[in-house]
Amino acid sequence: MFANREDAGKQLAKALAKYKNEKNIIILAIPRGALVMGEILHQELGAPLDIIVTKKIPHPMSEEYAIGAVGPGGEWFVEPEAASGIGGEYIEAQRARLEKAVEERYERYRGKRAKPAIKGKTVILIDDGIATGSTMIAAVHVVRKMGAAKIVVAVPVAPPESLARIAGEADEVVCLMQPTPFFAIGAFYEDFRQVEDEEAIAILARCSEKRRGKR
Repeated sequence: MFANREDAGKQLAKALAKYKNEKNIIILAIPRGALVMGEILHQELGAPLDIIVTKKIPHPMSEEYAIGAVGPGGEWFVEPEAASGIGGEYIEAQRARLEKAVEERYERYRGKRAKPAIKGKTVILIDDGIATGSTMIAAVHVVRKMGAAKIVVAVPVAPPESLARIAGEADEVVCLMQPTPFFAIGAFYEDFRQVEDEEAIAILARCSEKRRGKR
């Protein structure tokens, strides 16, 4: 049980201590809650913090079933099996729609600042917990396509079966708790308050300012 996201972030920082002050590393948080943890990792590991935004491409027969995802800079992918029998026209229309939504969210969070370079870097992907793992897997796929040299997925809590799926996609997985049975992510936090956009944006801006001040 974690007291809150700050507590989870401190514990995760200890588990990732081998990456402290290493060059060519970037932490990418899945908005919004993970940015609270991300600020702590940014401070403890001495690595830049940014966000990774992905939007799942839905199956035409089910909004909940993802056949792929779209990420920043026009990066996207589809799972061949999941997309079997689905026309390219539908996929292209969804890709264009979601690419716009992704870019709008980046602009809301980051303004006009250029997106961080990923190619050749070790990327630590973080979230405040994983349930099914589909959002994280989408992030892994997109970051891989962006040229990451190594992808580390780091989370406080996740069910073993979801971690097994993610372990097949990422280069390294760090998870502090793997409870069985698994309930909602919030069940493993004493305080799992909602993080609003304004707070998440402020955290990102604060970390960016600190980084620029060190140059």
